[in-house]
Amino acid sequence: MTVGVLAHLFGAMPYEQIAPKVASFGFRHVQLALWKAVSDLDFSKPGRLSPGLAQTIGESFHKHGVSISVLGCYLHLFDRREEQRRENIERFKELLRYARYFGAPIVAAETGTYPPGTYTDEDWRVMRSTLEELAEEAERWGVFVGMEAANGHLVGTAKELDQLLNEVPSPNIGVVLDPGNLLHEGNIGSQDEVIKEAFRLLGKRVIACHAKDRKQEPDGSVITAAPGFGEMNYKLYMELLEQIKPHVHIIMEEAKPEIMPQSKSYIETIRREASEKAALLR
Repeated sequence: MTVGVLAHLFGAMPYEQIAPKVASFGFRHVQLALWKAVSDLDFSKPGRLSPGLAQTIGESFHKHGVSISVLGCYLHLFDRREEQRRENIERFKELLRYARYFGAPIVAAETGTYPPGTYTDEDWRVMRSTLEELAEEAERWGVFVGMEAANGHLVGTAKELDQLLNEVPSPNIGVVLDPGNLLHEGNIGSQDEVIKEAFRLLGKRVIACHAKDRKQEPDGSVITAAPGFGEMNYKLYMELLEQIKPHVHIIMEEAKPEIMPQSKSYIETIRREASEKAALLR
């Protein structure tokens, strides 16, 4: 039930230095976004990876007791520029092909964003087609595409992600659940309903989770905070998670290194209490 972390929260560095840094903070798994976390190799274009390179990076983590639970691939998946979209898709597919050599079962993504209110039916059609292509590649290599809804994105709500997954019903597509991404100025006052709806619609398809916090400012705006430094109902989040997806990997976001231990302890304490409660109900 340990909490993992986004590797790039420590900054970009040579790949052999990442795992020792992560392990020194007590984390046993990470979400690794190669082009955000690795400074000594250029992953900005497809074609760099090989089984040997992926294994070498994976082994550099494993020897320090850290696994790569998720490969992050946050690229625009319905980019209106076809050439750029094709490059983004090829970069994603490359990660899917080599994920097993990293020891990672999931390649995760959000859909991408343009100014809210400008999305079109064509954007949705393109996103669906992209996901169909990625799902086919994931099925071929026996790994998962992890889709995440994020406020302001084309897929910004649990309902929209549920719709997309119903339109692309592949067993190799799962959900990376982050309730913090679903909360905004318009719904933070009813956050319990938002969290419950997310689990009702998406809970059975969750394959990993993110943990950040959200906080409403005096002017009404909602800002992102490190776990335990905001107002999100983590008790509800962890209780539903342990009821529906016990032991699923949680990856911490937002926290700076100096407060990581506090945020990590906060999540693990609430999750342990939720696990004990769920065990009594089984």
